[in-house]
Amino acid sequence: MQKLSQRIDRLNDLIGRYAAWCAIALVLLQFTVVVLRYVFGVGVIMMQEGVIYLHAALFLLGGAYTLQYGGHVRVDVFYREAKPRTKAMVDIFGAIVFLLPVCILILWYSWPYVANSWRVLEGSRETSGIQAVFLLKSLILVFAALMALQGISMILHNILRLRGVTVEHDSRKPDSPEFGP
Repeated sequence: MQKLSQRIDRLNDLIGRYAAWCAIALVLLQFTVVVLRYVFGVGVIMMQEGVIYLHAALFLLGGAYTLQYGGHVRVDVFYREAKPRTKAMVDIFGAIVFLLPVCILILWYSWPYVANSWRVLEGSRETSGIQAVFLLKSLILVFAALMALQGISMILHNILRLRGVTVEHDSRKPDSPEFGP
């Protein structure tokens, strides 16, 4: 159980670290678009769409990473002060009752949407836009799969905690100095 959860954590950690680079690319590209538009009076549709693609990639690929490190919004009126055992049970319940069913619904309902996009190799409505909308839509499936995997990892971690097994985590945290791609 522990090895499976560690593999899932490593996968989402790696994907999250690379997705973080989308933020830098996003800022640089958006800055370039603004300078070109307002200083030189030039608009480049492909660059403007690139901002959308990078934004989508950042959030869809980084969602499971954020979940792994506890960065999602949580209503923790009771959770914050709860004992570790109670927290583990709440996390297991939340993952089984809420997270996994939502991921399954996203996969179920977005599959035909993404498949249709691939069928026609959907591209931008603009002739000079990015002709890869089908790839962008595919990130929806990747997001749901990565979130479901991270939910499974959370369940396994917490089952191990309830059994009294010390769960080894990667010592690096997002705010530590050695953290980075």
